[in-house]
Amino acid sequence: MKIDKHLIKQLFVFGIVGVICFFVDYGFLLLFTEVCKLHVLLSTLLAFVIANIVNYFLSMKFVFERKENFNRLAEFLIFFLFSVIGLGLTELIMWLGTGVLAWDYRLVKIGATVIVMVFNFITKKLTISKS
Repeated sequence: MKIDKHLIKQLFVFGIVGVICFFVDYGFLLLFTEVCKLHVLLSTLLAFVIANIVNYFLSMKFVFERKENFNRLAEFLIFFLFSVIGLGLTELIMWLGTGVLAWDYRLVKIGATVIVMVFNFITKKLTISKS
C-alpha cells in the first residue's frame, strides 16, 4: 500500500490550522459565556463564526491548493456553506450534550470539534481543493 505523502502533509497542516482555530473558537466561547454572560448556544454560534473566518484564511493559505480558474467568491461561499453545516452539527451536538445529557459544555465542545473537523476536511477537500 502506497502512502500519499501530500495527503499526510495536508492532514498534518489541516490539524495545525484546526488546533489554532479550536483555540480561537474555544476562547471566544468562554469569553462570550463566562464574561459576557450570553447563553451557551449563542456563544457557540458567535465563536464558531469568528473561528471559521480565521479558518478560511489559514486553510486557503496553508492547507488547500486553490483550483485554477475557480471563482474566489464561489470558493468562499462553498467553504462557508460547509462551515454552516458544520455549525449545525456543532449546535446539535452542544444541545444534545448540554441540554439532553447535562454534560459540561466545555467537554461537549471538544467532542463536537473533533467530529466537525473530520467533516470539514473531507467536504472541503472534495469541493474546493485542487488536489
